[in-house]
Amino acid sequence: MIELRSITKTFDAKSAVSDIDMTIPTGSIYGLVGTNGSGKTTLLRMLSGVLTQDRGIIAYDGQPVYENASVKGAIAFIPDDLSFFSRLTLKDAASFTAGLYASSWNQDLFTTAVKQFRLDPKMQFSRMSKGMKKQGAFCLAFARQPRYLLLDEPIDGLDPIVRKDIWELIVDAAADRSMTTVVSSHNLRELEGYCDHICAIKAGRVVLEQDIEELRSDIHKLQVSYGTGTRPSEQGLAPLKVLHEYERGSVSYLIVRNTPAELEAFVNRTHPVIFDTIALTLEEIFIYELGENSHDYTSKH
Repeated sequence: MIELRSITKTFDAKSAVSDIDMTIPTGSIYGLVGTNGSGKTTLLRMLSGVLTQDRGIIAYDGQPVYENASVKGAIAFIPDDLSFFSRLTLKDAASFTAGLYASSWNQDLFTTAVKQFRLDPKMQFSRMSKGMKKQGAFCLAFARQPRYLLLDEPIDGLDPIVRKDIWELIVDAAADRSMTTVVSSHNLRELEGYCDHICAIKAGRVVLEQDIEELRSDIHKLQVSYGTGTRPSEQGLAPLKVLHEYERGSVSYLIVRNTPAELEAFVNRTHPVIFDTIALTLEEIFIYELGENSHDYTSKH
């Protein structure tokens, strides 16, 4: 388990993250989402031990990560900006990495991944496209068989077949050896399909951290109409925790954070003529929870 408690980090007196609390279960695929500049990359760099926090605790199974070789040795971090190994071929990079992580390196995994991604092991990283560099980084990371995999926008720009292959490798590693993955991405539709936990960050603070299935069961889009009757007042709607609402004719659309039992109680008390629950995507939940451009988004959906 990875635990972050009261994590704060500033750069030149500007807060990057503030009082962050996160709990990442062992073997989970944990999605980290947020607007640009929200602090995701800073968090991942602290999780990897590249940066140290100004305040708070980051612990892997109770052990700190910063300047802790035993913990760092179990972590593979793939950043968005891949500038390492530029003069080496993929084969040479593998030899170098295997020497550093001899106890966990699996040459068969590396060979299989290189073939799966159709990479030339004799090609220098400096001659590879950004997408090929990412695939090469994944080959090196998976062959290390890390206990923890940290990914900062790792799949952006890759074609759908390669993305699917990478996700399958992540899911298999989670199932086979309980590898824990923390992945930052703007592709919420992909995260929705593979992550079991999600954390949303806004302006350096956690605004949401939840199991995805629980999240889906707690946030709903309601279509409600009372026909020619009187719509409940704000006081009458009070039991609903409304994140956003808009109207089209006599029909109200409400985005609410309530349990199914609370919604049933609301219907039994107010007796709407029309009451439907519409499934929300993770992308929609993200927009409503973080309050970014929700009016423009919902006007199109």
